[in-house]
Amino acid sequence: MKGISVGIRGVGSYVPERRLTNQDLERMVDTNDEWIVTRTGIRERRIAAPDEATSDLALKASVRALEAAGLAADELDLIVVATITPDMFFPSTACLLQDRLGARKAAAYDLSAACSGFIYALANAAGLIASGMYRNALVVGAECLSRITDYSDRNTCILFGDGAGAVVLGPVPEGRGFRSFVLGADGSGGDLLKVAGGGSRLPPTADTVAQRRHFIEMNGREVFKFAVRVMGNAAEEALEKAGLGKADVDLLIPHQANIRIIQSALERLGLPQEKCVVNLDRYGNVSAASIPLALAEAVEDGRVREGDRLLMVGFGGGLTWGASVLVW
Repeated sequence: MKGISVGIRGVGSYVPERRLTNQDLERMVDTNDEWIVTRTGIRERRIAAPDEATSDLALKASVRALEAAGLAADELDLIVVATITPDMFFPSTACLLQDRLGARKAAAYDLSAACSGFIYALANAAGLIASGMYRNALVVGAECLSRITDYSDRNTCILFGDGAGAVVLGPVPEGRGFRSFVLGADGSGGDLLKVAGGGSRLPPTADTVAQRRHFIEMNGREVFKFAVRVMGNAAEEALEKAGLGKADVDLLIPHQANIRIIQSALERLGLPQEKCVVNLDRYGNVSAASIPLALAEAVEDGRVREGDRLLMVGFGGGLTWGASVLVW
């Protein structure tokens, strides 16, 4: 990126305490542990407590990220929350978070790009810092997908969980920070992954509730084909824009949707398993929270060292995709 070098100065994450295992799901729908693990790689996922909303998860992850960055909330200029499960239509979850953090000087807004949302939000905030408009930004991916998951649908209820990941962005020394961003969308595939009810097209009625239109609907086969194609394409494009090759990647942090999609990306990039962060076995697909949650765990586990070249890549409903190369 031109102008000021922008990077990540602190990370934080939070997941709810409750675990929903494959064995639990066996008692709810016609499925089994072997089938789920073989096709997705997921063994359990976290579920928010009844009194936990997306802003609650975001708050806990954000406090940890600010502590890691050594930054006070009132030093933030900007808060961007990537989510498809906001507390409410408006005010934004970012505004609720701003108030609870005490970040009184920060502009705040939500961004909706489904599972690509965190990469979109990173690009957005990093660009504003690089321009000189802001100095310190908090970018959060947070979801309560359990609230929009149909637990009578065996094809989707096995996939999704709840959680949050947060990062603090700011100026970093030259040679560090974000080297490239790639963002893309194909709205013609919007029907493949959606929650149709609740908006201006299908406002809430007794009929939309009865027809279960307020839950996730997905064409799994088509989304899988799209994901396999776009993950590799976006990753290669981001590396090319950064002036790097596949062999230069120290760590791949992919969206955690399906182990077969991740394995396909590894093969395309010629990377070994040990150069990839995988935690979907414990958390499932957490949409916009997926990549920051994986990043935070990798940092906390000591898998990320200064100077490492990280490749983050994701895809989601919209259809959308995003990738970024970052020098830590």
